[in-house]
Amino acid sequence: MIMNHPDRDQIHLENVLTALGNPLRLTVVRVLADDGEHPCSAVLDGIPKSTLTHHWRVLRNSGVIWQRPYGREYLLSLRREDLDARFPGLLDSLLGAVRHDGLTRDTTAKNLPQRG
Repeated sequence: MIMNHPDRDQIHLENVLTALGNPLRLTVVRVLADDGEHPCSAVLDGIPKSTLTHHWRVLRNSGVIWQRPYGREYLLSLRREDLDARFPGLLDSLLGAVRHDGLTRDTTAKNLPQRG
C-alpha cells in the first residue's frame, strides 16, 4: 500500500488547519510532539480502530504526520521540520493551546471536549 505524503511545498495551511480542527487529532499531535514516534496502536486508548484509521489518513494527507510501515503496523511521527519551515510558529502556538486546554494522552472518546 502506497500512502499519500505530500511534499513540503504541497502542504497547505487550510489543509493543516482543517486536520487540526479536531480535538482528537490535536491530542495525537501533542503526543507525537512530546514523545516522538509511536506505533499507531499506542497513541490513544479507547478509540475504535476504524476511527483512528480515518484520523491517521486526515493527518497524513494534510502533511501533519509521517506514517511508515513497521512490521505488521505503522509508526506515526510529526512532520515538525516541514511544518515549521512552511508555517513558522504555527505548531508551537497550537501545541501551547493544546497544553493550556488540558488535552492529555489519556483522551478517550468519552472525555474529549464537546463542541457546542
